[in-house]
Amino acid sequence: MTEADPAIRVMVVDDHPMWREGVSRDLAEAGYEVVAATGEGAQAVRIAQAVRPQVVVLDLQLPDLSGVAVMQGLAAAGVQARVLVLSASGEHQDVLDAVKAGAAGYLVKSAGRAEFLDAVRRTADGDAPRLTERETEILRLVAKGLSYRQIAERLVVSHRTVQNHVQNTLNKLQLHNRVELVRYAIERGLDDEG
Repeated sequence: MTEADPAIRVMVVDDHPMWREGVSRDLAEAGYEVVAATGEGAQAVRIAQAVRPQVVVLDLQLPDLSGVAVMQGLAAAGVQARVLVLSASGEHQDVLDAVKAGAAGYLVKSAGRAEFLDAVRRTADGDAPRLTERETEILRLVAKGLSYRQIAERLVVSHRTVQNHVQNTLNKLQLHNRVELVRYAIERGLDDEG
């Protein structure tokens, strides 16, 4: 066995103690270093400056600040952590607000343990919504309502290539289907460009 990577430093921010403890335990068992766990947004921003987590698992609904405000606070404080939003809400507006505020991923709390740990790993690896130029181009055409076949013809690529790009984009953005993808693109004004 080669030397293990240093444990990824994770901070958990959730106002439900049982949930916070459960998530922290799952992370520790999976080999992550849980450097802090708190239930308040303002406190999370202060603690993050001291413990410098690489990943912040953040609930959107906190008693004092919204998850979006916490992300803005982290950014303003120069904390370089990637944020995985974990929320009871699957509402698209919440998802979009979180992604716009800089969340690298978004997972609903009904997700299973394996799915959660996979999302943390992908967030830590930087599989954030950083799309390639081609993925952005295809996303823009999807937003304009073109079918995969029309996109393939326009870009002079195979139908399969378009499908692969769309699937990669869905995975990166942690969205589940074309409807969510179109909504994501429209929210970003990608349907207006070009």
